[in-house]
Amino acid sequence: MRKTRVALVISLSFTNAVAAAQHEHDHISLDYQGKPATPITAEHNKAIAQKLPFEDKSAFERFSRHKIASFDEATAKILRAEFNFISDTLPDSVNPSLYRQAQLNMVPDGLYKVTDGIYQVRGTDLSNLTLIRGKTGWIVYDVLLTKEAVQQSLTFAFAHLPEGKDLPVVAMIYSHSHADHFGGARGVQERYPDVKVYGSYNITQEIVDENVLAGNVMSRRAAYQYGVTLDKHNHGIVDAALAKGLSKGEITYVKPDYELHHQGKWETLTIDGLEMVFMNASGTEAASEMITYIPSMKALWSGELTYDGMHNIYTLRGAKVRDALKWSKDINEMINAFGENVQVLFASHSAPVWGNKEINHYLRMQRDNYGLVHNQSLRLANEGVVIQDIGDAIMETIPQNVQDEWYTNGYHGTYSHNAKAVYNMYLGYFDMNPANLNPLPTKAEAIKFVEYMGGANNVVSKAQADFNQGEYRFVATALNKVVMAEPHHPQARELLADTYEQLGYQAEGAGWRNIYLTGAQELRIGIKPGAPKSASADVISEMDMSTLFDFLAVKVDSINAAKLGNITLNVVTQSGDKTDTLFVELSNGNLSNIKVDKAKKADATLTINKSDVVAILLGKADMKALMQSEAASMQGDKLAFAKIASTLVQFNPDFEIVPLQHTH
Repeated sequence: MRKTRVALVISLSFTNAVAAAQHEHDHISLDYQGKPATPITAEHNKAIAQKLPFEDKSAFERFSRHKIASFDEATAKILRAEFNFISDTLPDSVNPSLYRQAQLNMVPDGLYKVTDGIYQVRGTDLSNLTLIRGKTGWIVYDVLLTKEAVQQSLTFAFAHLPEGKDLPVVAMIYSHSHADHFGGARGVQERYPDVKVYGSYNITQEIVDENVLAGNVMSRRAAYQYGVTLDKHNHGIVDAALAKGLSKGEITYVKPDYELHHQGKWETLTIDGLEMVFMNASGTEAASEMITYIPSMKALWSGELTYDGMHNIYTLRGAKVRDALKWSKDINEMINAFGENVQVLFASHSAPVWGNKEINHYLRMQRDNYGLVHNQSLRLANEGVVIQDIGDAIMETIPQNVQDEWYTNGYHGTYSHNAKAVYNMYLGYFDMNPANLNPLPTKAEAIKFVEYMGGANNVVSKAQADFNQGEYRFVATALNKVVMAEPHHPQARELLADTYEQLGYQAEGAGWRNIYLTGAQELRIGIKPGAPKSASADVISEMDMSTLFDFLAVKVDSINAAKLGNITLNVVTQSGDKTDTLFVELSNGNLSNIKVDKAKKADATLTINKSDVVAILLGKADMKALMQSEAASMQGDKLAFAKIASTLVQFNPDFEIVPLQHTH
């Protein structure tokens, strides 16, 4: 077979069922609507609206330019149709700047021409599907989040393309290591089995690091950031900043045939007769990322280094902190290398920018915005501003002309949490205040705080008075202590939910809004299912054996493992004529592994297919059955692998984020 594949995929399920953890809330309607904005929130949002340059409509014209065809019903149903409630009227319950972004992201709804030979389907997913005409077929650049979304998008595109409708997709390129740019890969490969796949530097390893080793916690957090369990209305999710939201379906992955930039920062390839110049931008928006220039078309693909808004230096779902300085410098390299000749800028998100002057202005504003986040955060830190304070302090450092540009605003990243990310990257989480060096665990700390404050009822009474005055930020801090200390306190839970809701309604950042509103929802009705599982079978199937055992090591209960003493195991796998051997050792409660040239002296030697190891990890196979069927064999201690497996824990995908009310 051309590629090893496990025919298992973890789907994105967006069901309406409510998890068992919330059975105590059965009296609450599942048609969760939330509460209205308070008069204070309504006035807050109205005051913001008066300061915004709504007269600047240029982005709306740019987003609608060169449209070839509007979505048919089947394509609109992927995502866009769910947001048809977005209107021209600013609601009280949404920050007006964020609502303007929600309106802007409603514009893309079809197939668009970027320039001669380049087309995009925009509006079917969080990212754009780009089709570039080659000599014998099409090159697709970034392939959306799910197999279903990319297949329907391709069907729609090939029904309306003004050229090359009968040509195949001959190449598939991933610009970077985030799931909304590779997740539809199988959908392309299933239609075009001979497609050649290209990826950014070290992409597979970075996908594993970001989506698998911390996959369980990241998926739960992503459900908050992207509001995937929130309903679509003006009291729920209105936008995902980069686009309307996430498509539903299977996240898949096809390992690249060719990874770029193993020889340096710049690389030029001819793909299907088209010269493409690639620049390694890893360490900016993604740990593995690249941008591309097509000289014959004077077209610059900026990946996710630019979009119409400010991006995350730290993404709230959790990931490696990004380098704001490198981000700024890499955009500067793009300007220096291509700024004189480029005529169209296009990217993974948002709409293209046309015209050399306009592109250079756009890139300089983006470059300087990330430079400001980096440089001003460090200036403030060097003046003694601590991590908790720096998010507010940085707002005093951003020039008005930068704030007035819509596409530098904090819809995805915000100045507040990006400044904290810069602080954390250089200085870590600790601000050197001794009180913050070794505080009590959160639960114990909450109990003592509530005791000091005169008990839960006293705190709730004071919090209600502050809530009535719109002091939502401190009310959230105080009531969080109460609810952690006394999860069943009904007045505290409801008032905290009310508080999160108003903070969400005031937030400009889509992630902030979704996190606040999801917290309010879970306080009221518990956890709704719907988190995307980025550690999908396709992703896991492309991990090498060493990384698969790294994943196993993350699941080891060290105390139980230490009781087993020392266990050594050779794991031998064969692919064609190639035999790989891994030496695995359980010692001192830790599971380690190393690739070796040949089997070492060990308690046992396991010979097994890699695909069967993946199946075991996914709970689709067990060692006993594999041994009985002779799909695997064991020499030496027949129970060696079983002993190791006995120490593995199963992660709970629905762990608490806000304190829940558990049944007893």
